[in-house]
Amino acid sequence: MIKVGDKLPEVTFAQLTAEGMQSPTTSDVFAGKKVVLFAVPGAFTPTCSAAHLPGYIALADQIKAKGVDTIVCIAVNDAFVMKAWADSQNAEEITFLADGGASFHKAIGLTMETGDFGGVRSERYAMIVDDGVVSLLNVEPPKSFEVSKAETVLAAL
Repeated sequence: MIKVGDKLPEVTFAQLTAEGMQSPTTSDVFAGKKVVLFAVPGAFTPTCSAAHLPGYIALADQIKAKGVDTIVCIAVNDAFVMKAWADSQNAEEITFLADGGASFHKAIGLTMETGDFGGVRSERYAMIVDDGVVSLLNVEPPKSFEVSKAETVLAAL
């Protein structure tokens, strides 16, 4: 599993924007920037939609005021689902990246197998990334939602 001090692996994500389908790489998203990255097991799922994402939406200005360039939400979903979820939550301040094949999450060792629920998914976590290097990593224990909350990350900044 990735740890504090490690550089993020180079992968290509999918992102649906107003300009169409994009394929940003790890370098595109993280190089030269301070980024708060949080991952959810799935878009539109209960905790993710009712608490995790809304916390980051509500605190986006305060997080960015701490010197954060970008707040990224990522899940093992396709770009169309991530865009629909972003739109449904009015999440203009958050960048949504799709890791549809879980290549990023497999590379950082933060996957979980959910069987018929959805197959391979991301674990729930949050990290602070400085110029591509992890400076904070908060991985939730199973069925928990404490250390990856926006409030916890804001306090760490």
